[in-house]
Amino acid sequence: MRMSLVSMICGTTFVWSTAVIGQEVKGEFPSPKTDEEMIANALSAAPESIGKNATVIAFDANGKVRTLQKGTNNFTCIPDDPTNPANDPNCVDANGLEWVMAWVKRSEPPKGKVGFGYMLQGGTTPSNVDPFATKPPEGMKWMQEPPHVMVFNYGGEGAIKDYPRPGEMADMTQPWVMWAGSPYEHLMMPVGGPQ
Repeated sequence: MRMSLVSMICGTTFVWSTAVIGQEVKGEFPSPKTDEEMIANALSAAPESIGKNATVIAFDANGKVRTLQKGTNNFTCIPDDPTNPANDPNCVDANGLEWVMAWVKRSEPPKGKVGFGYMLQGGTTPSNVDPFATKPPEGMKWMQEPPHVMVFNYGGEGAIKDYPRPGEMADMTQPWVMWAGSPYEHLMMPVGGPQ
């Protein structure tokens, strides 16, 4: 099962592009190996002001959580998911972490708790529709996502009715809903400009 916490945060993301719709990922990212490398990688997902005080966790091959650094704020950062082809660390607040853990366990996300997360390195996703996909649908490639922030448990479709719910072909140059219609749908908001 590919579902490490990193890949589950939001389908993961990578490098900003001006034509991101279904864009192929180029190359593979060499995942960090040592604790020090994993900490540095995980913290790169968030602004320095958040990352410097965040807890950092990692997952072993069996999905067991290990704390690499204890933080003093309510954010938890997670290093790159080695099962994805690009760099995709993430950093979520306490409510976001509850949402992610529900996703990992395939249980219902917490009710009434809006969560927030950063993926400022971007990453990749195999599917904008299936929260448990381990590879892209037939005929499609891994999709690059720009650096972005995420909002979890925002109140359902009515709360964000004006945001696109694009299916597999998301225009990742503007906000969109990932995994629309599933219990794990969340708002993806690109940040910054082309790199």
